[in-house]
Amino acid sequence: MSATLPTIDEVQRLSSPCPAPIGIAYDGTYLWLGSVETDRIYAVDTMHGSVSEEWPAGGTPYGMCALGDELRVVVGEPVDDDRELARVVPGHGFKNHRLACPDATGSWLAYDGDFLFLSQRFQKRILELDEGGAVRRAIPVEREITGMTIVDGCFYLMTTESKEVDDYRLVRFDARGPEPVATELAAIPFVARGLAFDGTRFWTNIRAENTVVAFNRPG
Repeated sequence: MSATLPTIDEVQRLSSPCPAPIGIAYDGTYLWLGSVETDRIYAVDTMHGSVSEEWPAGGTPYGMCALGDELRVVVGEPVDDDRELARVVPGHGFKNHRLACPDATGSWLAYDGDFLFLSQRFQKRILELDEGGAVRRAIPVEREITGMTIVDGCFYLMTTESKEVDDYRLVRFDARGPEPVATELAAIPFVARGLAFDGTRFWTNIRAENTVVAFNRPG
């Protein structure tokens, strides 16, 4: 963990209602979690940790985000883990039509109101996608991304140097100008997976501890 950055200001911990939570999104009402053990997604009340609905993903759910009244979820196929973009309608579940992720890989999703963004961890980049899943723009980043959301037009990223280095940091990444600007905001004192914002607080997962953590927005 970086000794030069302040540590995130935790405000709440929830016991995850599902084992090994990794994907996380907020739809305005519920926090959605995806489990890599049950291959299901869950709508969770953040006050009580209760589940209002759950759906089988037909594969392993990774990153997810809210897109209007729906969700988009990165799902790994059961056999070879090729990644696809799936559509979920709360109250109805997963829809049949899925789009292949570029290069059959991708982890985290974010939506800015116009376009969907997909991160590719080991390629160290964020892809801006059109409605058909084709790449409009590739945005390089310096560190591996382990969670992603968009707040006020900027990416907020959970990052690490590599799987072998226990150094997780929250980064604000502004890609709206000709050259992206990355600002490290806080150190994360645990292995963080996924990132969501509920309008006030960020949320992330400690997969190995089956725990969901809320923390204040730095600054």
